[in-house]
Formats: sequence, structure tokens, C-alpha cells
Amino acid sequence: MQRGSATRLIKRFGRHKTDTGSPEVQIAVFTKRINNLARHLKEHPKDFNVKRSFYILIGKRNRMLKYLRRTNFEKYVDVAEKLKIRH
Repeated sequence: MQRGSATRLIKRFGRHKTDTGSPEVQIAVFTKRINNLARHLKEHPKDFNVKRSFYILIGKRNRMLKYLRRTNFEKYVDVAEKLKIRH
């Protein structure tokens, strides 16, 4: 992932300009990485190392979404809509 895109995600979802640990930012970064890996897997379906990383990231994002839903439902709905995630 390029540094500029991560910075844009932090500005869009972060609570302040250096926020990298809030669930909203982590979910956004995971989603960006998942989309990049999905694009790679369409071209290279037998790349099993990337496929494993893809599934691990999906699991991490799902756990983070569950946490956000449990702690701050309004933020959860907002993030899911902005990132077009069904969960």
C-alpha cells in the first residue's frame, strides 16, 4: 500500500491527524489491503501465500468490526457505509 493512500484514510477516518490505532482507521486500512489482495488473487489464483494473508486480514477486520459494533454502534454503521462493507 502506498503511503499517500494510508494518509488519506487516516485523515478521513481518524480522530486526529496522527491517529493510527482507532478501530475506524484500522478497519479502513484493512479494507484497502483486502481490496488490493483480491485484485491480485484474480490475476494469480494459485498464489496460496497471498490467499492465506487475504483470509487472515478478513478475520482481523471482522474482529475489529465486531468490537466497533459492540462499543460504538453509530461509528460502526458510519464506517460500514463509507467503506461499502456488509457485515
